[in-house]
Amino acid sequence: MIKDTDNNWFTEIHSQAGSAFSLQVREKLHDEQSAYQHIEIYATTHFGNLMVIDGCYMLTGLDNFLYHEMMCHPALFTHPDPKRVVIIGGGDCGTLREVLKHPGVEHALQVDIDERVTRLAETYFPELCESNDDPRAELYFGDGIEWMKQAPAGSVDVIIVDSTDPVGPAEGLFTETFFRSCHSALGADGVIVQQSESPLFHYDSIIKPMHKAMRDAGFSDCVTLPFPQPCYPSGWWSATLAGKRPVQEFRTAAAQSKTFTTRYYNAGIHAGALAAPEFFNS
Repeated sequence: MIKDTDNNWFTEIHSQAGSAFSLQVREKLHDEQSAYQHIEIYATTHFGNLMVIDGCYMLTGLDNFLYHEMMCHPALFTHPDPKRVVIIGGGDCGTLREVLKHPGVEHALQVDIDERVTRLAETYFPELCESNDDPRAELYFGDGIEWMKQAPAGSVDVIIVDSTDPVGPAEGLFTETFFRSCHSALGADGVIVQQSESPLFHYDSIIKPMHKAMRDAGFSDCVTLPFPQPCYPSGWWSATLAGKRPVQEFRTAAAQSKTFTTRYYNAGIHAGALAAPEFFNS
């Protein structure tokens, strides 16, 4: 990935796939090197604020709801009664906000290694952080891999791995070893969901190996849910869901009668995402 900010356009080039995506920017709002990564914030002309980490798009004000809703609600409606949720990563707090829309959730812990992402989100994406003061929310800034290693067995209902691409600090979140720690921490009905990149660009390199790693770690079932995401490479993204029990069905009636507002997710979207593209079966 490389960037180009000439002529007021920020372009992320995905050279491996011979593609690029550009947003027109009005101004740079923030630029810093944290202890872990290079974080930039831009104001764009049409996509709201843009967060960039190490030259790659992380989120925009316009389309982040697609990602955050699909990273959260399919997993929580798949578990029969989710009360204890752990988010690994997710420093922008958008996934935390979606988790806490579920009234049955009693505790949601967000574990992110870089506190600066959260503090910048509070400034430039305050709508994503509106649940940070919810008494059920807990923010912990540290290594998610180490936290999961030490988690008591059976202490979590749902794990959401809201990570960056599998490079640098996030690389270890895509391994069988990490998934084994997650399997141990989850209860008998436990569900894990992990962002799994582009089905078009990364099916063979990331999604298929992730399925194998999850099954080798002990999960009995897994499925990849595709969804649109304009600002990410190919415009088509995915979340891979795995469970100790089958994850091909969900609490459809509860999803249909949900008591909170979403912009993309509903029971029909969930059901449709479970229908895999034909090449997933190859």
